[in-house]
Amino acid sequence: MRYKELFKRSILACCVLLGASAAVVQAQTQPWSQRMAQTAMTKWSDTITTGHWTYEQGVVWKGIENVWLQTGEKKYFQFLQNTVDKYVMPDGTIRTYKMEDYNIDNILDGRTVLMLAKVLNTEKYYKAASTLREQLSKQPRVPEGGFWHKKRYPNQMWLDGLYMGEPFYAEYANTFHEDTAFNDIARQFILMERHARDAKTGLLYHAWDQSKQERWANKETGLSPNFWGRAMGWYGMALVDVLDQMPVNHPKRAELLVILNRFATAVAKYQDKKSGVWYQVLDKGTEKGNYLESSASCMFVYALAKGVRQHNLPQYFKAVAQTGFNGIIKQFISTDANGQINLNGTVSVAGLGGNPYRDGSYAYYLSEKVVTNDAKGVGAFIQASVEIERLANLAAGKDKNVVLDSYFNDERKKDITGKLLPYHYKWEEWDNNGFSLFGHIFNNYGLNLGTLYQAPTAANLKPASVYVIVDPDIPKENPSAKYMEPAHVIAITDWVKKGGVLLVLHNDTGNAEFKHFNTLMSKFGLTFKENSINHVQGSQFEQGAVAIPANNSVFKTAKKIYIKEISTFALTPPGQSVLNHKGEVAVAMAKYGKGVVLAVGDPWFYNEYLDGRKLPAEFENFKAANDVVSWITKQIPAK
Repeated sequence: MRYKELFKRSILACCVLLGASAAVVQAQTQPWSQRMAQTAMTKWSDTITTGHWTYEQGVVWKGIENVWLQTGEKKYFQFLQNTVDKYVMPDGTIRTYKMEDYNIDNILDGRTVLMLAKVLNTEKYYKAASTLREQLSKQPRVPEGGFWHKKRYPNQMWLDGLYMGEPFYAEYANTFHEDTAFNDIARQFILMERHARDAKTGLLYHAWDQSKQERWANKETGLSPNFWGRAMGWYGMALVDVLDQMPVNHPKRAELLVILNRFATAVAKYQDKKSGVWYQVLDKGTEKGNYLESSASCMFVYALAKGVRQHNLPQYFKAVAQTGFNGIIKQFISTDANGQINLNGTVSVAGLGGNPYRDGSYAYYLSEKVVTNDAKGVGAFIQASVEIERLANLAAGKDKNVVLDSYFNDERKKDITGKLLPYHYKWEEWDNNGFSLFGHIFNNYGLNLGTLYQAPTAANLKPASVYVIVDPDIPKENPSAKYMEPAHVIAITDWVKKGGVLLVLHNDTGNAEFKHFNTLMSKFGLTFKENSINHVQGSQFEQGAVAIPANNSVFKTAKKIYIKEISTFALTPPGQSVLNHKGEVAVAMAKYGKGVVLAVGDPWFYNEYLDGRKLPAEFENFKAANDVVSWITKQIPAK
């Protein structure tokens, strides 16, 4: 018996070791962003720092949000909501936050609060975000209009403050229609660059004291004496994030793009040729004591990669970003025995003034402690990793446009501000009914998002490579429902025949109009039946399961998906099945002239089915959406 017991224990030990080894191997095959996000969620499962409302956690939160958007996995969203809820109380107040400090650092966390407000439509998050917006409206300013960094740092603007305040300010303004706020937002960048930029190097000094009274301030310029890497990193990250939100026709946008290109040129100039990364004090790489620093390097990679992806920087900077990222992995990333990755080489802090006094000297910047897994570095690394990952498929649909119909699907409702807006399957919607994640995937494949609010014509379809029609209205949804008319059919079929890719996400009987819409679909041999299959009772998700066989022509990675209440197809040439279910055609396609049509009888790719918060993990709708977008980009004719 003793030998049998020893044998059993040996076998069990081997199984445990093999399981642990398999987990390590699996972790090592994940993208760097997911691996570092796991490090962050393990290290800071409760709070990022001391349990106080601080900017450091906001950097990590934004990184994890970006990983969630890349994966559609529930655990990332849950981490964000659970952590934010330790601060945002049910009445919308923010624990440990004090507006009267007028510390611009405290604004940064509001970006995640605002995201939760948009996804969950929960009042407490709106109230918390509005409190932070109120702080900005009262924040003390220098005479030219720039925000003080903190109330206790009068008349001072720091590069750090641009990241702390402006991306939240821009997203809030975009969400709540504060269009004139972008004049103020642009002013912060323009003012800081005007005062802080060194004409010889192109670099920006860490801070500017308008009063020129601080001991660290140059008595003629008011500038601090050195170019600190992370300060420049904050400024660059802020700039690309604000440009995400800024209206494309804003009169100050062109000036910000010029500033971004000047910034990128200076950053590329001071990239260390040997390592690919950047120094703590940017222009003193050869001087004694200076060292390669990880957080600034991550921030530069993020800003450059995102600038390229958003077409705000020339393609040249893609190589600079990729070289920088490769250098970060080699120079700063280590892996422990459990497979967890760690970021080394981050300076813990650097500031100016205060007690003990920080004079901004070269010796000062080298005196601060260098640590492993600092939140600012970890958060910046996650964000940089995601941006590098997003570059992978950009060439597939480069500079092509995917246009979403908002004419046949034109439901309207008032938002929280009282403004009447289109809703239901829109790119800009983050809640369950929105298409924000689907749009994110299209962006990953290089396509620009657009919306068509007018009836389709030859002229307004011409710029589109992909046209998406989702759930056309019926009177119970929209009393002014617009139907598919003969002129629309001609415009759309002619556009497809010339090489357009039409994606149709219809709906089932009782929730969609069939008679008029089928005058279009019958042209492609894809007539929708007036039926509804795959009904699901409550949370019995398995009732909505659809299996995808191997070697499917469209779905290359997804094996099991969830679609409920589907209208199916009656096919005639050139229509053909893509996916059958329960003896019915659930997904179909047709080659038509130089173009192609892909159709399914459900809106399907809205956030509720993609963002991981509702469906069990075994359903691969997020993978399916990626499969569809990948397939679509391959159907777009080459010029």
